[in-house]
Parts: sequence; structure tokens; C-alpha cells
Amino acid sequence: MATVRRRMDKPAAARETRRMEIVCQAEQQLPCPPGQAFALITDADRFPAFFRGCGPVPAVRAVELDAPPLAVGARRTVRNADGSVLREVVTAFEPPRRHAYRLDGFRPPFAWLVRHGDACWTVEPDAAGSRVRWSYRFALAHAAAWPVAAPLLRLFMTAAMRRCLRAMADAATPIAPARLEVRP
Repeated sequence: MATVRRRMDKPAAARETRRMEIVCQAEQQLPCPPGQAFALITDADRFPAFFRGCGPVPAVRAVELDAPPLAVGARRTVRNADGSVLREVVTAFEPPRRHAYRLDGFRPPFAWLVRHGDACWTVEPDAAGSRVRWSYRFALAHAAAWPVAAPLLRLFMTAAMRRCLRAMADAATPIAPARLEVRP
């Protein structure tokens, strides 16, 4: 019996790659300089107050740095409100502009859908303080997870990320307006 090998064309391969990952993104202006914004997004003690979850995406209860300092290769433990415990490994740490990490250790039912998530935070100066962008690229456990994972993550994880960034904006120390000096 002859074996038939089907070569996948590039558009089909690209579609399959897209079906194996899901991207969630959120963006927010923070009324503080980039250094303060970066400190806020990397503050393990304050982050749980900001990330309150949404729907099936649980709130974060604690973030624990295994061993200081926070740097590339550092590991953190994330304890969630639903009792799940996730692991993060820092993959980029470039104060005050970029912070990235890989998140894994999901438990069912998320583990049936997602293998891991790669997060990236970027901070850029803007006219009113800082522009913070947060993205997650979730690697699916298998292609069959797409129909459930895509709407779940895009709806609930994106909403949780936006909610978190709004809470950070509310907590940020505003930049004092420049004082106009009037001379007699």
C-alpha cells in the first residue's frame, strides 16, 4: 500500500498555527511616569489587588517571588482565589519599558485547553504619563481546544486584563501639572 503524503500549503499552515494559540491584549494610559508604571506592574505585593479576575478567570490572591531579585530567570508562584497555583518564569526584565514571563501549571478545566501563556508588558511614555500594553499569547493544549478556548480567553481573560489595568490607573500617582511661574 502506497503512503500518500499531503504537503500543507503556507496559508493552511498559518491557519493551523493560529488555531494553536490565542492572543489577548489590553492597553491603558497611566497618569504617572514610565518608571512608576513599571514599578506598579511588577509589584508582587500590590498586583493581587489589581487583578480581580472575570468569570471563570480567577482573581489573584498572592504573587510570591521564589528568590530575589526580580530578573530574567526568576520564578514566581501565583496563588489564585479558586485555589489554583500557577508558576511564572521571567523571560524579559528591562526596566522601565518591558517585562515578560511564561505562565504555566494550569489545572483542569483550563489545563485541558491551555498549555502555557506568554505575557508581555510594555511601558512607553506619553503626553499624560505612560501607555501600558499587556498581551498574552496562550499555547493551546491541542487544536480541538480552539472552539472553547478562543471565546473563553478572548472574552474573560481580556476583560480581566482591562479591569486590572484600569485598577492600576486608578492607583497610579498622578503627575503633578507643571506650575506656571508668574513674575511681577
